[in-house]
Amino acid sequence: MSTTEAAIVLADGTTFEGEAIGADLPGGVAVGEFVFNTVMTGYQEVVSDPSYAGQVITFTSTHIGNYGVTPADDEAPTVHCAGVVVRDLARRRSNQRATGDLDDYLRSHGVGGVAGVDTRRLTRHLRDHGAMPGAFGTAAEQDLRAAAATAQGTDGQDLVARVTAVTTTVHPSTTGANRRIVALDLGIKSTIVRQLVQLGEVHVVPASTTVEDVLSLAPDGVFLSNGPGDPGAVAGVPDTVAGLLGEVPIFGICMGHQMLATALGGTTHKLPFGHHGGNHPVRDISTGRVEITSQNHNYCVDPESLEGIEVTHENLNDGTLEGFRSLRAPAFGIQYHPEAGPGPHESRYLFARFAELMDAGR
Repeated sequence: MSTTEAAIVLADGTTFEGEAIGADLPGGVAVGEFVFNTVMTGYQEVVSDPSYAGQVITFTSTHIGNYGVTPADDEAPTVHCAGVVVRDLARRRSNQRATGDLDDYLRSHGVGGVAGVDTRRLTRHLRDHGAMPGAFGTAAEQDLRAAAATAQGTDGQDLVARVTAVTTTVHPSTTGANRRIVALDLGIKSTIVRQLVQLGEVHVVPASTTVEDVLSLAPDGVFLSNGPGDPGAVAGVPDTVAGLLGEVPIFGICMGHQMLATALGGTTHKLPFGHHGGNHPVRDISTGRVEITSQNHNYCVDPESLEGIEVTHENLNDGTLEGFRSLRAPAFGIQYHPEAGPGPHESRYLFARFAELMDAGR
């Protein structure tokens, strides 16, 4: 198979060489914020997660693409990430579920990437210097350098507005449960919807939906989804959440957790290189139980900025806040991904906690 040379240039001028994969890029250049993810499987779910909008995903696992892709594993109908970087892209898939390979999948979604990269070196650089913007592609190095010099990260960008639904969709309960849940779509994943419909009927609504329109649906609970970008730049959603507090039980995941914290008066800050992977240890403070969790976020909530809350979960790697509940309203948030798409399933009990909160409010 013939290959085309490609390169990566980060904003600080660091370069990496490789070969082009995925879609042909306009002008041979694409830009985004470079991050790394440590999952060994679940690459399709990662690539299709709307939370990666504007980011170039570097997979630390050496071999990517070996079991192909299938529509059943998509987390969203559209891929929003800016690009993909791998060490070794499998040239032949081997799995009975596969309907295509990763390279063709990237092409079909207009996403480019670079393979053959020293991803260990790139990951070390991002770990030491932080996630940073950059450029990649087949263009001349000077063009890539010029693009990298002006590339933006996720700071200050409301990327939720880019990925949220335009219209409301209704998903019937798969278990016959008669609860009604309104899910505010900040970049919601399909796996989350599959978990919620076990609890009741789910109305997935755009992020711009007003308090009045949410309450007009007479929900038993409101779910705040994951999503991309800087939580401090998301317009309108914190005010909506603030208006819903005390009116209906609320459960937030990832960006939803951050929106709930912001509505309660809290602040967020950016982590050096974020948490992206499927093996982060988190302690449930109430039980002392340690969960291995799936994570994908660049920002976290400052617990010292919050009043009237109880910290429920903490990250054992760096001590950052992973979960809290409000002491003033029936609401709680989790920074990691209990739906686990991909990742371990041991945190899915949190959806049962949401069901209990809804039932208590009836």
